[in-house]
Amino acid sequence: MSRDDLPPGITLRALQGAELERHLDAVAGLRIAVFRDWPYLYDGSLAYERDYLQTYRESAQALLVGAFDGDRLVGASTSTPMEDHAAEFAAPLAGLGLPLTTILYGAESVVLPDYRGLGLGHRFFDLREDHARALGRSHVAYCSVQRPEHHPARPTQYRTNDAFWLGRGYAPLPGVIAEFSWRDVGDADESKKPLQFWMREL
Repeated sequence: MSRDDLPPGITLRALQGAELERHLDAVAGLRIAVFRDWPYLYDGSLAYERDYLQTYRESAQALLVGAFDGDRLVGASTSTPMEDHAAEFAAPLAGLGLPLTTILYGAESVVLPDYRGLGLGHRFFDLREDHARALGRSHVAYCSVQRPEHHPARPTQYRTNDAFWLGRGYAPLPGVIAEFSWRDVGDADESKKPLQFWMREL
């Protein structure tokens, strides 16, 4: 299946402004469902999500690429100008010598399990990179959580997305690590997690 071919009923829409905002609660539901699994182990709540996703309400250049099965949101990829995103993510980039205004930050790409393997990941990256170019950005960056190799919750057959990302032209930035807090499944309180930055020059 090519990147432009999707099964009947599945559509992709690039949303901004009021259309983006209208779907943010659905994005929250996807994040809660998908990130509950390894490696994020995120025990999410709608209240936490609404606070986190406020960035997309406030950023005029935020983008939501939504994958819809009919009217149901089944996958989502979000991005904002780097300077509009949370300071916890922007600060680690200060030593690169790149102005934040040259970077588009890709916050997440999440797809429900039944809709994986359809090429949505590639289309998410295509449209995110198109948006970066339209904004005059020269780089796209995102983060990936780091977990200990022998973490007790790590699935035996788990495969990282590294090969996919490398194939898209992205590479990890050595030593460029963000920290962000959330509550893991089974924990009573939030804890900080290290997140590795990846980047590509367009």
